[in-house]
Amino acid sequence: MINRRTLLSSAAALGGATLIRPYAAMAESHGAMGGDMFKTANGEIAIHPVSHASFVMETPGGVIYNDPVGGANLYDDFPAPDLIIITHHHGDHFDPDTLTAVAGDAPLIVNPEVFEKLPEALKAKATSMSNGDTGEALGMTVEAIPAYNTTEDRLQYHPEARDNGYILGVDGLRVYIAGDTEDIPEMRALTDIDIAFVPFNLPYTMDEEQAASAVAEFAPKVVYPYHYRDSDPELFAQMLSETDAGTEVRMGPWYGSTT
Repeated sequence: MINRRTLLSSAAALGGATLIRPYAAMAESHGAMGGDMFKTANGEIAIHPVSHASFVMETPGGVIYNDPVGGANLYDDFPAPDLIIITHHHGDHFDPDTLTAVAGDAPLIVNPEVFEKLPEALKAKATSMSNGDTGEALGMTVEAIPAYNTTEDRLQYHPEARDNGYILGVDGLRVYIAGDTEDIPEMRALTDIDIAFVPFNLPYTMDEEQAASAVAEFAPKVVYPYHYRDSDPELFAQMLSETDAGTEVRMGPWYGSTT
């Protein structure tokens, strides 16, 4: 069993669609800071892509930072975090200097390898979760799920059972943060996902075709391509649109543009 914390609270409604929506073109669904807004029973969730695999999610119960890296200045315009989630220890997901600068009093949820690498001050505020662990934070359910490579020449990057993806139960919405993973059975078996963050970039995760095939299988209502440097999110979106998943693709400014 993991330590249980209280971190959040929220419940909700999301409509499905078969749209590809550029982030900057959605003024009607943006918050004051440019975040995509999703209605919940107790308010709204706002999602703010920051860079690559880093994003900020505002909820009715608190602010979540996912894999914050790149320096504290990237977060100057956002509210302070109430929770920080880290998927694994690679430098584009885990940066102790950035964490120390932005964490404040926020608790952290991390995988075991990151837990061992945390500075002592951050470790005192952290909960280590392994694949399969479930917990609670501010009324939000948190489930740590596998994230790993399956292709022979990629196994060195993300071996099985080490790194985490997460499913967050935020006010009735199920939010899936894939972390660094390929098209794994555990992803395909997901159900009732409202918002998903799915990576594709070779050789570290998967290609556009693998990602589109996996997403079509578990059919989230909305998917954000992220962590796709040097890959083609439009190709992913096109491939997904040719399926009957009915998933809406949201394009965020992860690399300083709308795609």
